[in-house]
Amino acid sequence: MTRRPGFPARLDLSPAAPAAKAAAKRGPTPPVAPQGLGMDSSAVRARMVRKLAQEGIADPAVLAAMGTVERHRFVDTALVNQAYEDTSLPIGLGQTISKPSVVARMIELLLGGRRDANGRLGRVLEVGTGCGYQAAVLACVANEVYSVERLRGLHDKARDNLRPLRLANVHLLFGDGMAGYPKGAPYAGIIAAAGGEAVPGTWIDQLAEGARIVAPMALADGRQSLVVLEKTNGRVKQTVLETVHFVPLKSGIA
Repeated sequence: MTRRPGFPARLDLSPAAPAAKAAAKRGPTPPVAPQGLGMDSSAVRARMVRKLAQEGIADPAVLAAMGTVERHRFVDTALVNQAYEDTSLPIGLGQTISKPSVVARMIELLLGGRRDANGRLGRVLEVGTGCGYQAAVLACVANEVYSVERLRGLHDKARDNLRPLRLANVHLLFGDGMAGYPKGAPYAGIIAAAGGEAVPGTWIDQLAEGARIVAPMALADGRQSLVVLEKTNGRVKQTVLETVHFVPLKSGIA
């Protein structure tokens, strides 16, 4: 597995950015189509954050992160007008960028585990970098993010998408995510963007005490559900939550 360099930070990573908190409290406004980059999308991002809050996302750090990261930077130009809709979008190679509500939900669940004195997660492992969007959101709530992608084309795309943001705490790795990344362990949280029939034992081994794994998993009845695994006193408790739809978890690189 080859480690890629991180990028010096530019985003405001404060867990309670005032603009995002205010956006979550204001009433509904007419939709505004995102145009170009930078501040052009601020109104529609604020609207997305308000909808997330109305749908039950309550952690101010998550709402601030979702309001900070510009999702339209991570989708193809032809899909930019759908960037802030609550829908998954294709990113190439048969993969998708997750719905904003799913990203927010999973990160909020992750934050329910082991945080530091500043309310942030320590070192987080993300399995399935995709286009890099979730890694950028995680960078707002974690001290370090190690993100593994098994598809070379997506790894390169995420690197290109994240480079302008110059995030010193994000480290992109090309390799088999099922193996985790032992050199960075133990992790204060592990989050996966692909689901298999079971959570790999390697992830559990690399999880810190009091920390959580949030991942999709295929159940016996064929449904895929979101699961939370929490390690306490060396034992792992599994909680099955709502039905989700993620790409299959695969081993190897391509």
